[in-house]
Amino acid sequence: MNAMALTRPTELQVCRVRLTASPAAAGEARSQVRAAIRAWEIPVDEDIAVLLTSELVTNAIGHEAGETITLAVTCSFGQLCVDVHDTSRTLPVLVDAAADAEAGRGLMLVATLSATWGIYRTPAGKAVYFTLAFEPGPPGGDGRAQTWGL
Repeated sequence: MNAMALTRPTELQVCRVRLTASPAAAGEARSQVRAAIRAWEIPVDEDIAVLLTSELVTNAIGHEAGETITLAVTCSFGQLCVDVHDTSRTLPVLVDAAADAEAGRGLMLVATLSATWGIYRTPAGKAVYFTLAFEPGPPGGDGRAQTWGL
C-alpha cells in the first residue's frame, strides 16, 4: 500500500476589484481580502493580510493615485499575494520612521510582516504588493498530515 500526503492546492485563485480612490476604498479592500481568504480557505493570518492591504491602499490614495485603484488578490503555490495598482508614477520609499511618528510607518509594517513585498511599474503607473506564505498544517485540519490509501 502506498500512501500519499495531501498537499495544498497549487491552482491559481484570482480576485480583481476596481475601487474609487477615496477613504472608503481601504475598508472595501479589507473586506475583499478577508472574503477571498475565507472563500479560498487560505491558511494565512487574516488580520495581518487585512492590515497590510489597508496600508497599501491608504498609501495609494494619499499619493495621487488617480480616480481609481485596482486591488488584485491572488493565491497560488503556497502564498497569498495582494497587489494595489494605481496611476501614479512616483515610487514609494521605505523610511525608518520614529515610533511616535504620525505617518511613514506603513511600508515598514509591510516589510516587517510580509514574506516579501515590492514595487513594479505598470503601463498605467505602478503596483505595490506583499505576499504571505501559508501557515503550516493542512487547511481546516488539526495539523496532522492526512493520507490516502492507494
